[in-house]
Amino acid sequence: MPARPLSFLGLSGSLRGASTNTALLEAARLLAPPDLRVDVYNGLGDLPLFNPDLDEPGRPPPAAVAAFRSAVDTCDGLLVACPEYAHGVPGAFKNALDWLVGGPEFPGKPIALFHATTRGTHVRAALTEILSTMSGLIVQGATLALPLLGRHESPQTIATNADHAREIGSALRFFASCVRSIPAR
Repeated sequence: MPARPLSFLGLSGSLRGASTNTALLEAARLLAPPDLRVDVYNGLGDLPLFNPDLDEPGRPPPAAVAAFRSAVDTCDGLLVACPEYAHGVPGAFKNALDWLVGGPEFPGKPIALFHATTRGTHVRAALTEILSTMSGLIVQGATLALPLLGRHESPQTIATNADHAREIGSALRFFASCVRSIPAR
């Protein structure tokens, strides 16, 4: 019996239109095997600033927050690609994560950290701390760091580079095998 198709949600920590991190996630979407779907979330900039007063029990959250939470809830795993700003996580991405704290959508969610640079050790450490504190399951073996910084490559260019395609494909396959081995939530 074939394994059921998996759905991964790509979250880019950059709002930049020509983001290398977003291009990396789009390349993963292009390289995903047939039994895996990768969708890249594009609504990060639509999220309001986190305010607990907007998230009280019995009160519906803002529409953008509800859509974001639904996308996280319904995926099997997250691919996170995030730039490093001032040795940390960009504010817009941290804001998105704040909207997930305390909700049922995130705890236990498998996460693969993708990086469009081989540098960025501070953001990797910060993300590991934040996501682990939020009860995310970081799959270390699916972590990927490609030397794309400053190249401004398109998703298609990244996907057609044999070395990049091999590394992305390997990370996706390993992550998928780990996600399949995790008991259903």
